[in-house]
Amino acid sequence: MTSGSLYHYFPNKSALLEAAVGEMDQIAFPRLLAAAARYDGVVDRLAAVLDESSRLMRDYPYLAAFERAMRVPRQEHHSGNRMKHPGLKALRDSITEVVRDAEKQGTLPAGTDPGAAVNALHALARGLTERAASLGPDEYAATLDSAKGLLRGTLFTRGGARSQ
Repeated sequence: MTSGSLYHYFPNKSALLEAAVGEMDQIAFPRLLAAAARYDGVVDRLAAVLDESSRLMRDYPYLAAFERAMRVPRQEHHSGNRMKHPGLKALRDSITEVVRDAEKQGTLPAGTDPGAAVNALHALARGLTERAASLGPDEYAATLDSAKGLLRGTLFTRGGARSQ
């Protein structure tokens, strides 16, 4: 398919990218939510979201690179003094759901800002996506296991971050 034929369906590159992001979100969000729903505890639910995100990147090999490219700041997305980064929303929305549920169930520790928790967890998940674009499968699996160990509080204990 040529760029000329793409512009027959999309008026500009921005519309094409929005359609691509929307399509991936429609695929990813239900899968991420379903993965989280298989578990009760917040940490297990978050680990399941990270695992499913990893499976999505295996199923869609260019997903990590696409997400990385979408994060390149562009002036037309400037709002106030912050740059907005277009890209997939499914991962953040899934994390938000898990944190919101934890807050409703009273499992989010007192004094924890839910928005800050979502930001921290999303930063971890996006960092994993970034690494997926540049690591081999075994290296990425080890990185994912370490991230899950960090969530479980076992990364810096005897026995390390073994998958459970």
